[in-house]
Amino acid sequence: MKPKRPPRFRLVVCLRNDDYPVSLEPRKIYCAVADRAAAAHNLLRVIDESGEDYLYPTEYFAPIRVAAPLRRALKIG
Repeated sequence: MKPKRPPRFRLVVCLRNDDYPVSLEPRKIYCAVADRAAAAHNLLRVIDESGEDYLYPTEYFAPIRVAAPLRRALKIG
């Protein structure tokens, strides 16, 4: 049996929090986990400060491009 790879993370910035003012902070950077099923419904799986992940509308976030050395240092993929 093939060992399971850890999930790939990417950094995203919150653009808006219209329906989630308690959960999301605009301009804050979050980690997002790849989730094909969620993406098919225009949702993004985002990890909060507690380490839990939740689904939010994709349009609430923008991806952040991170240089390779920083990606390795942050261990995000």
